[in-house]
Amino acid sequence: MADDETIDLEMMNAALRDFVPHNAALGITLVAASYTPATVTVKMPWNPQLVGNPETQVMHGGAITTVLDATAGASVFLKLRQPAPIATLDLRVDFLGRAPAHKDVFARAECYHHTSSVAFVRAVAYVENPEEPFATASATFALSTRGRAITEQEVRKGLKA
Repeated sequence: MADDETIDLEMMNAALRDFVPHNAALGITLVAASYTPATVTVKMPWNPQLVGNPETQVMHGGAITTVLDATAGASVFLKLRQPAPIATLDLRVDFLGRAPAHKDVFARAECYHHTSSVAFVRAVAYVENPEEPFATASATFALSTRGRAITEQEVRKGLKA
């Protein structure tokens, strides 16, 4: 990623989708991002295949947990300002209610601090207003894990394909 204040949402979406197939399967799309503070907002469209209870038509809690984890991880990349392998160490999700049926879900995460080895993130899942979340999350991520960082060139190559 560039070191300036411009964020290439198309490139970030490609990385989010193409390098994590589970995110693509859930239809997760990045809709906003900023470096300061290091925040990311994503959208997960309502999908009947993600419904947890056919009677209520509410998205499954596992799908909500996944979108919170993905959003939190993306905020870590913005905080670091460069590609680096990371791994979720801990993710706590508190469901304050349930998402309304047949509604797209949004998640917003902020990486508010990091050390040389751990990043700390807060996140919310909501439908219309981030100030009225139906779920909240707190997460920590290991930094510089054994995995390989995805390069900007790899992402751009995927965009051209």
